[in-house]
Amino acid sequence: MTSATTIAAHPDTIAAAEPATAPVTTVPPVALALLGLQHVLVMYAGAVAVPLIVGRALKLPPDQVAMLVSADLFACGLATLLQSWGLPGIGVRMPVMMGVTFAAVTPMVAMGTNPEIGLTGIYGAVIAAGLFAFLVAPLIGRLLPLFPPVVTGTIILVIGVSLMKVGVNWAAGGIGNPDYGAPLHLAIAAFVLCVILAITRYGTGFVNSASVLIGIVAGMLVAAAFGLVDLGHVATASWFDVVRPFAFGAPTFDPVSIVTLCIVMIVVMIESTGMFLALAEICADPVDEKRLTRGLRGDGLGTVIGGIFNTFPYTSFSQNIGLVGVTGVRTRYVAVVGGFIMLGLGLVPKLAALVEAVPQCVLGGAGLVMFGMVGATGVRILGAVDFARNRNNLFVVAVSVGFGMIPLVAPAFFKQMPHALHPLLESGILLCAIAAVSLNLFFNGLTGDEAARAAARHQAASSEH
Repeated sequence: MTSATTIAAHPDTIAAAEPATAPVTTVPPVALALLGLQHVLVMYAGAVAVPLIVGRALKLPPDQVAMLVSADLFACGLATLLQSWGLPGIGVRMPVMMGVTFAAVTPMVAMGTNPEIGLTGIYGAVIAAGLFAFLVAPLIGRLLPLFPPVVTGTIILVIGVSLMKVGVNWAAGGIGNPDYGAPLHLAIAAFVLCVILAITRYGTGFVNSASVLIGIVAGMLVAAAFGLVDLGHVATASWFDVVRPFAFGAPTFDPVSIVTLCIVMIVVMIESTGMFLALAEICADPVDEKRLTRGLRGDGLGTVIGGIFNTFPYTSFSQNIGLVGVTGVRTRYVAVVGGFIMLGLGLVPKLAALVEAVPQCVLGGAGLVMFGMVGATGVRILGAVDFARNRNNLFVVAVSVGFGMIPLVAPAFFKQMPHALHPLLESGILLCAIAAVSLNLFFNGLTGDEAARAAARHQAASSEH
């Protein structure tokens, strides 16, 4: 990885000024391969977090959690190729790496733990939401005024705070663990956290970008020394296997679950819009309405593929967009290579079993950083909001965060409401989104299209880390 780090430090040596649409020949093949691998390693920890969260929340056996990880990596590769390489009318064709969005985690866990919905209901809702996103992609630009920074920043803040519950429970050893809260678990989680913070403070280039992954590897080695790592499933897992569609059975379609994930996809596409616009500025490669629509269709079709291959909704990963700026390598073929690497990783069950074997206390130390960064990104976006001259924005944030916290602090709050509405009402993210959009319209009305696009670009720039 030394070569990739050198490239990151000296991007001018490999035609950094080329736009995203530049031919592959502008970057030497070895450098292209190393940079593609670097993009994969930077996003890897975040990419596998969602299947681990969902699989363990649904109390799936280890082999099925490992299958979710394999399916996720495989679908990540397909979705990345859709966006970066593209198909006719689909894909933004820029250096975009795709991964499962954290925004869908809380509602999906609520669906999956409902015995009337379960995993097949999740996948039915994912497929339907992906089709919805594909069809409404041309209209998303018109929805941007509904999602100014005061709305999106609040939603992202609540996503991070909601996920923090998962990270904290992981750090204690995981819910259901008879040794929950044991000092050893807390010490290992703290060790992982300290490693990540030290690398972030003193590391440079690729090492700094992959601090979370390196922290997890270091934590797993320490956990293994204390006998907390069970590699039995790794030993029995095969080296190669295909990812089978509908491995958990035919999808089922619950109307409320579908509406819930459709709302999530609107938020995801608004965020993707900002990412594409910010990346266009980094790459000096303009994005017009037609190209933006192609990119959002890529989100939709990638999400459909996710539902078919036993995984979840997809979006562009902001840390990879930041990495494009760091390396200066703007050709889309870096992401194409990364997509093929993800496809290959998804076909290695032994690797997925190794990910599943990572103790939850190790993941907890990393989760505090990953999920905390999501919340911090929301705070940073809100930092651009004018609270001094427009005090109404304070009410938008305050009340929306309050709604978003209801399922977290009072899980039985909506117990007497109709059962069919529980997937919606038990998602703080969805409650926050509905409240924030409604309150912003009430207090501030709609912004203009150009102002909305400028705000989306600024938001995406704030999200890069």
